[in-house]
Amino acid sequence: MTSRRPDSFDGLGYRGREDPTYAGGYSGRSFSNAPSAADLQHWVTTPPDIPGSRNLHFDEHTPQFETGPAPPGSDEPQPAPPSEQLNRFAGFGIGLASLFTENVLAHPCIVFRRQCQVNYHARNYHLSPFSAVTVMYNFTKTQGPKALWKGMGSTFVVQGVTLGTEGIISECTPLPRELSHKWNLKQVVGHLVLKGLTYVVAMPFYSASLIETVQSEIIRDNPGILDCVKEGVGRVMGLGVPHSKRLLPLWALVLPTALHGVLHYIVSSAVQKLVLSLLRRRRAPSSPLRAPDAGPGQADAVQSMLDAYFPELMASFCASLCADVLLYPLETVLHRLHIQGTRTIIDNTDLGFEVLPINTQYEGLRECAGAIRREEGALGFYKGFGAVLVQYALHATVLQITKVIYSTLLQNA
Repeated sequence: MTSRRPDSFDGLGYRGREDPTYAGGYSGRSFSNAPSAADLQHWVTTPPDIPGSRNLHFDEHTPQFETGPAPPGSDEPQPAPPSEQLNRFAGFGIGLASLFTENVLAHPCIVFRRQCQVNYHARNYHLSPFSAVTVMYNFTKTQGPKALWKGMGSTFVVQGVTLGTEGIISECTPLPRELSHKWNLKQVVGHLVLKGLTYVVAMPFYSASLIETVQSEIIRDNPGILDCVKEGVGRVMGLGVPHSKRLLPLWALVLPTALHGVLHYIVSSAVQKLVLSLLRRRRAPSSPLRAPDAGPGQADAVQSMLDAYFPELMASFCASLCADVLLYPLETVLHRLHIQGTRTIIDNTDLGFEVLPINTQYEGLRECAGAIRREEGALGFYKGFGAVLVQYALHATVLQITKVIYSTLLQNA
């Protein structure tokens, strides 16, 4: 049977060599003579970089860890020193700390911020982080710690639905999930359409999660993790969800939800790319961090770890901060439209000791924005903004502490 491999087959380092031994077929080999490292060198290849990986950017390749110097007279490379193994664990730990801060530690700030946004009765706008922390403490004192951690499971459900929907749509349609290095206008439009469709599909579950996060703990039952899915499906079918005549239909929420999601993605992506390029351009070959008894190679390992992981984390931090700040007024309008007519009772964000019902009668995006500007002023769009400052101050603190800890560990390794 003739081989069906093309002439340009590149597997296992085979590039159509002119070696007659391989051209005429595979000759028998004896296992008595073990092949040397030089004979097997052309059969060992490095896995290719994966385009579209979240850790790879333009003109960037996967960092390869160098092996230690071989002793004289030895042709085989030595195993990697322990500091390189610690580098790999450091990268995993830094990313895990960032995810933990974004999704767990920041959740109380998200809960309070959403309650302030939907509370049109509020006299105190909580534009300062100090007033926000004071009322959050009152919530915890009167209702327990659960008052600021409610709805955290539903937020993970929404993230899972969003990721799953994006993957399914990208597989069933020609819409690209990732942009190639040589992108064009058609690919960008298709990519943004994919993002918009993803936000629209996840919209009912986002609405159910929003209700769980702003509902007062005083009158709130203990919902299960999958109640968000059940209420989202019920919102689509119009069954099993308490509502009034003021409840807006889902088609009226499509435009503000898709608009906010796509704009947030565009702003965060642009800022992340800009900050990352600036950090790499300004990064000069400066003297690496050194411990008193650390050698030059170990100090280089510390500096390479910091240069490899922290620019991307700082770029992601700045991107999320800029997107949340710029789109905060639109997010306030979006949350009020989602919560309207759901018979939700929230905590009194002025004092933190009472509960208030939500009774609004907005007809759409434009009317809601006009009513906020007319009745609450321009600062009414920024109610609860102090919680955003607390959230990102906490995130920056955790990143800095993590950086100091891993720098100390790598220097003392």
